Amino acid sequence: MSGDLTERPGHGRYWWRGNSTGLRLVRHTLVLLALAVVMAPFADLAVLTRDPWGELARMAQGLAWPAWGSLESPLQALGLTVAVALWGTLGGMLLGFPLAMLFSRSRLVRAGCAFVRAIHELFWALLFLQVFGLSAATALMALAIPYAGIFAKVYAEILEQIPGAPHDALPQGVGRLSRFIYAELPLAWARLSAYTRYRFECGLRASVLLGFVGLPTLGFQLETAFREGRYHDAGALLWLFYLLIASLPWWGHRRLLPLLALGGAFLLGPWPAVEGGLLWRFISQDIWPPALLEGDWRGLIDWLDRIPDLGPAIGNTLLLGLLGSVGALLVALALWPLACRHFGNPATRLAGRGLLIFLRSTPELMLAFFFLLLLGPSLLPAWLALALHNGALISFLVARHADAITPGMPGVNATGRLAYELLPRLYPGILALLYYRAEVILRETAILGMLGVATLGYYIDENFEYLLFDVAFFLLLVTAALNIAVDALSRRLRPKETAIIDDPCQR
Repeated sequence: MSGDLTERPGHGRYWWRGNSTGLRLVRHTLVLLALAVVMAPFADLAVLTRDPWGELARMAQGLAWPAWGSLESPLQALGLTVAVALWGTLGGMLLGFPLAMLFSRSRLVRAGCAFVRAIHELFWALLFLQVFGLSAATALMALAIPYAGIFAKVYAEILEQIPGAPHDALPQGVGRLSRFIYAELPLAWARLSAYTRYRFECGLRASVLLGFVGLPTLGFQLETAFREGRYHDAGALLWLFYLLIASLPWWGHRRLLPLLALGGAFLLGPWPAVEGGLLWRFISQDIWPPALLEGDWRGLIDWLDRIPDLGPAIGNTLLLGLLGSVGALLVALALWPLACRHFGNPATRLAGRGLLIFLRSTPELMLAFFFLLLLGPSLLPAWLALALHNGALISFLVARHADAITPGMPGVNATGRLAYELLPRLYPGILALLYYRAEVILRETAILGMLGVATLGYYIDENFEYLLFDVAFFLLLVTAALNIAVDALSRRLRPKETAIIDDPCQR
């Protein structure tokens, strides 16, 4: 018994042999499920509203009959959303590209990139809000800084996968910049461009979310409409958002991007007048404990004693991350066949793909906000949001990969094709994608605290509200450390033998 995962010649399916790869994947899955079952009783998953079905019916009516005429300046909010996403993504790309050149050679660069991407865009927005106020500068920096860390990591991984033959063919003594321009960039250009387009789509969703902290993007109007119970207005805003995402391949064409950038620059103003001394004071003093700046170590211990007990918040953050990951796995296993060409008929596949587009295009914070209005304040809305969004994203990628597979057992019914041919071949990729999403799930878990969920994000938002910047920044450091630790663990557990995750552009 060789104990590996092999593909038998003449068949388009994998056969599990021995107890190495297959059993390891099964063991990973069983451990995740067992942990979720054991820890679920410790999570507050209660339904705390009296009439959830009535509330759901009112939301559905608002989505079915949107009130287009009652919207106030929706095109301006839509334009600002696109402008923030475009310029924020561009800023992250310009900052991240040179860092990608140093990423594999500098531990300091890798650590810095891991830190900035471990803090969610909304938390960066809360930081810059204290200096730049409700302005475009806050929105752009909130996107550009974490995106710089993400671009640096992914661009570096793309460049590392370039074949070495063109590089070796250059004469000796050629400089690093010349090697990059002539041997690396032409081969990596298509994948770099594809990932940049994907990150811009992520920027659109993040730009909408910035409205939840008061920035006048589409999310601000959406959150206000839902909080006030104006579901018909909210339905119109949601349709605008989904149409924006669905039509991205047309209006986001590379030939139109210069015009969009130029037009967006006019929408971003006016720029705030920031006093340099105020900015320096915020960076050098306000976010640090006074005792630390004074070198008073006894006072620093007293300062740490005044910080609220973080044990329950950290526990809820990790617990929600675990439940969200397991929920995403179950959702992915249930939904990917709905969009796959090997199952159903054209009508069911169209409906399945529409469902996946809806769920993966709606940010977790927005989904959690819907469920919060529907089910009341508990961990349940956050869990459902994390599971549905991330599960749909994984399902979309898996279904796309499954469509490229030619089954090797003609005549087998759908159940047999799923169980014996496709799922064994796809499951390593499903699990790998889940581990890729683990860091993102934990980042989103923290920001769900802004909706009242008792995670670390709840205390971060609370301390920003009370202008306790030193405590809020300390909690951000704790959140970043948790994200870095989970990312390191997921990299160790991630299966390597899969084609689905070979392309970083799919993350």
